[in-house]
Amino acid sequence: MTIKLLAKRLTDIVVSGLGMIILSPVFLVAAIAIRIESPGGSIFSQERIGYKGKPFTLYKFRSMVRNAENNGVPALCAEEDARLTRVGAFLRNHHLDELPQLWNVFTGDMSMVGYRPEREYFIERIKEHNPDYSRLFAMRPGVFSYATLYNGYTATMDKMLVRLKMDLEYLDNWTLWMDIKIIFLTAVAILTGKRF
Repeated sequence: MTIKLLAKRLTDIVVSGLGMIILSPVFLVAAIAIRIESPGGSIFSQERIGYKGKPFTLYKFRSMVRNAENNGVPALCAEEDARLTRVGAFLRNHHLDELPQLWNVFTGDMSMVGYRPEREYFIERIKEHNPDYSRLFAMRPGVFSYATLYNGYTATMDKMLVRLKMDLEYLDNWTLWMDIKIIFLTAVAILTGKRF
């Protein structure tokens, strides 16, 4: 591991650890609100593909009704998705649903900044258009993303391909300063109410 990558990993551990401690009241309120509104657990887990192409379990606050994919076919969350609960829509609109991913960062499955991890089903669809997706496995996926900041959430293949192009730009030009800038700009965007 290079000094730059070691610095990135140490920063991930410190920031995610402090984040979980400082934001623990938000975790508690969100978990209670989810349980009050709809039956089921507060935490949603799903297998994603990450560093070195290995699967890992990603954690989020549950923002949808239970069994949102009960037909077994993976589906992306679209704007005004009927499967979203009221609390879930609020959490998602303010990106609070992603707070449990701080644990993913702390344990090393993710980084604070990287590409957004995807499910294998969608990765295979993307690779049919651009096989360079596999290059992303050289880095850890992130909670914050250069592509999400400038391209928003992806609900179509066209947006997925734009996101991939931006993720590869990040991979090829990554610096610690770039990470700091992405975190800062994303935080400002969220606090000012920007919808991704």
